[in-house]
Amino acid sequence: MRSQVLLRSAVDSDAEALVALWGDALRRGDHAQQLDDVRNVVDRVSAMPEEQIVVGVLDDRVVGAVYLRATTWSPVNLERVVLAISPHVLPEFRRHGVGSALMESAVAFAEELGIGHVGTAVESGSRESNRFMARLALGPAATLRVAATATVKARLHANDPAARARGRHLTQVLAARRSMRRTPSAT
Repeated sequence: MRSQVLLRSAVDSDAEALVALWGDALRRGDHAQQLDDVRNVVDRVSAMPEEQIVVGVLDDRVVGAVYLRATTWSPVNLERVVLAISPHVLPEFRRHGVGSALMESAVAFAEELGIGHVGTAVESGSRESNRFMARLALGPAATLRVAATATVKARLHANDPAARARGRHLTQVLAARRSMRRTPSAT
């Protein structure tokens, strides 16, 4: 049975609940750092007309949240889209209509701004989340791949002597630039 989900904009006092919801998506650190990060995000978003954090409340408890951002598809494709970032629902409240209500808020936000597309990103390994988004007609448009900078550098240079030479040259250029910034300029 679906419960009536109350949707509202996040406020500073929701920070603790947002850390519980978004813990895996936040930067690594202790709980106090994550709480401070979330408070900063909530404060920043409250002043941004094209961004908002929507929380889903059941029985006076925040049980879901989504960060909405009106942006472009990419820096080179300037078509507008509303991104539903980190849509999360507490596991014990899934299948109660919270996720659908959060995504409805993304659609309403897009319509309010006259934007014709809604997009989201879900963890590639989250079968349940991917199936939910597919049922809402959200299909894959891109694959975001991420690795540590040092790992990518090592792989690039592993079998390519020219890349190793470019890397050494770039390192020398960057070191020279840093050195120039530290040296007071003569006037």
